[in-house]
Amino acid sequence: MTGPDILFFWVARMIVAGYEYKDEKPFDKVYLTGLVRDKQRRKMSKSLGNSPDALKLIEEFGADGVRVGLLLSSAAGNDLMFDESLCQQGKGFVNKMWNAFRLIKGWEIDTKIEQPSYAKQGIQWFQSRFAQVLDEVEDHYSKYRISDVLMSSYKLIWDDFCGWLLEIIKPEYGQPIDALTYKQVIELFENNLRLIHPFTPFISEEIWQSITERKVEDALCINTWPTTVEPDDKLLVDFEMVKDIISGIRTVRKEKQISFKNEISLSVINNEGLSADYNDLIMKMGNVDSIMQVTDQLSGAASYRVKSNEYFIPLSGNIDTAAELEKLEAELKRAQGFLLGVQKKLSNERFIAGAPEKVVELERKKEADALAKIDTINASIEALK
Repeated sequence: MTGPDILFFWVARMIVAGYEYKDEKPFDKVYLTGLVRDKQRRKMSKSLGNSPDALKLIEEFGADGVRVGLLLSSAAGNDLMFDESLCQQGKGFVNKMWNAFRLIKGWEIDTKIEQPSYAKQGIQWFQSRFAQVLDEVEDHYSKYRISDVLMSSYKLIWDDFCGWLLEIIKPEYGQPIDALTYKQVIELFENNLRLIHPFTPFISEEIWQSITERKVEDALCINTWPTTVEPDDKLLVDFEMVKDIISGIRTVRKEKQISFKNEISLSVINNEGLSADYNDLIMKMGNVDSIMQVTDQLSGAASYRVKSNEYFIPLSGNIDTAAELEKLEAELKRAQGFLLGVQKKLSNERFIAGAPEKVVELERKKEADALAKIDTINASIEALK
């Protein structure tokens, strides 16, 4: 492992010396790291005084935070433009892991209640997702793409585990969690720790030892690499759609200012044939009181699409219809004004003849996007009338 700046000064000489004095090559592979530079792209050096104090960085962001921040921004072989904000990102990730552990350990366990269907689905999905990411990670390791290993592990823990799984299985406020779900999520968390340990050795070992009392020989640093089952491809595909459905509900709530505390109903034209088995999960994550399959569009409802499915959320009783219509009319006026400006430019023959093809194509795309937006706004207005 070395930097490209001494490839010929040192690495080549070692190879020559190996053949000259031992008649054999000294190594099979050379891993070239990028150079750490400052924000002005200057090489770090003592003479320039642009090298950060590593001990101060560790004191402020933690050793794991500094390590994660630097590696996330250091693609294989590429130079790294150092910025302390990178270390802040690493610190945020370490805090995320610790807070996830505190959340799980704070749940009360009830051995008498059964595992809810949505928790079972969430666990099965993450098991498949973990297997999928583990395959990616092992492929990256085989190609020495260390930063890609970290990025895959980072997204798995931050987005999939903390952002989705924990939210799916989290019991209602003040309520206990069933014993089976708790046991399974601990096992999954331990697998996450095994995966991320090379990059966050301190916090992952601390959490590992805090989960349960362990012997010295059970330390994470000498534990086994995780093993998994074959991922369920259909489940992974279905779950991506379920996530999009839930995200759509959240978007409508935000746009229409519908409080998450208020239950809503959801109707769907189910062209995709998504199984109703996921309804409980969608209802929990979206605070939905019912999901109905319909064949026609609903009037007086906000709508959004996921693949070929169309979803409707009735707005009556949830929003101020008059205020929403006023807002949509203003938005329509802005979109029409924007479209007029773009079309005026496209109708100018001198612009079409003289502008680069990419610029003209961009304007045409703006026109198409504006037309689509106007259609959507008009549909929303009609739905409210």
